[in-house]
Amino acid sequence: MEAQQQSIVKADYKTGTYLGRIVETDGRRTLVEVLAVLRHPTQGDLHSSFDPDAPIFHERRASAYREKVWAMSHEVKPYAGEVPEYQASLAAAFAAEEERIDRMRRWAERCLTQLASLKSDYRL
Repeated sequence: MEAQQQSIVKADYKTGTYLGRIVETDGRRTLVEVLAVLRHPTQGDLHSSFDPDAPIFHERRASAYREKVWAMSHEVKPYAGEVPEYQASLAAAFAAEEERIDRMRRWAERCLTQLASLKSDYRL
């Protein structure tokens, strides 16, 4: 990606997605100054997805405002929209992540209810 120093980009970094300003690039990686959060990082062990009993359950914080992060250049794309204020973007990304997790929890509860019904039908 040919990057201008003041280019605003959307960058995926350690399971989160951010809007930021390009600081520099070495071709393989791009240093991005974080300006807003689009997707909050995923919690837990990425090698044991959805395993609440994983030996190490990682807590991942969103990158801070103006924090500089090295993202892989292929994960950095131009962004032409408006950049929201950092704190508001963090709140929205956090709420969306909470809703995503709550939806999975409710899905798992419904699955358990259905399995209980099948268990009865199967006479297990």
